[in-house]
Amino acid sequence: MKRNVAIREEIGRKRIKYWEVAEKVGISDGRLSVWLRTPLSDERRKRVEKAIDELSQSIKQ
Repeated sequence: MKRNVAIREEIGRKRIKYWEVAEKVGISDGRLSVWLRTPLSDERRKRVEKAIDELSQSIKQ
């Protein structure tokens, strides 16, 4: 079973690329992949969710 399914689905729903989220968070896309394979700490989850929100806002404009 995949971990962090809600975050993965949100990225897909908003049609954002994983590398874009990683860049916004300030990590490599490989590191984001590792993060999403393991349980996220609250701090990491907030960083990823904030990046997704900011990217989705920039797409709408």
